[in-house]
Amino acid sequence: MSMSFQLERNPFARLVLTLADGTVHQGVVPVRAFPLAAPEEGVSLVGTEGRELAWVPQLDALPAATRALIEQELAGREFVPTVQRIEAVSSFSTPSTWSVATDRGTTSFVLKGEEDIRRLDGGALLIASAEGINFRIADRRALDRHSRSLLERFL
Repeated sequence: MSMSFQLERNPFARLVLTLADGTVHQGVVPVRAFPLAAPEEGVSLVGTEGRELAWVPQLDALPAATRALIEQELAGREFVPTVQRIEAVSSFSTPSTWSVATDRGTTSFVLKGEEDIRRLDGGALLIASAEGINFRIADRRALDRHSRSLLERFL
């Protein structure tokens, strides 16, 4: 893929996009088109006015330095811990407090209702906490037996 743009950071650590026609856009923000289903596919580079300035069909097709800039920017804005184990739930009716071990450490959150658990492809789940944080379970079938038994009561 021939890249029709250049991306770099300015002295204020903001992304600067230079298009093939030479126009320069300061403060560009990358936005994933499919953050959960296909995080490596379809990234839009959006300007400060909210308009798409460039489209990246595949992140892995970019030069390493450009890809690293985009991934660093995305990582700073995306926070979706992956649940590795469900330690306990306060009750089997909602709202309930869940104690979980994630890839970011142990924490607890409040589940307001079963409708806040969304099923995704491949056995994955997305759980929206009452506090507004999304927790991901990559594959509910891969959880340990204790975690699966607690989770099944809410599905």
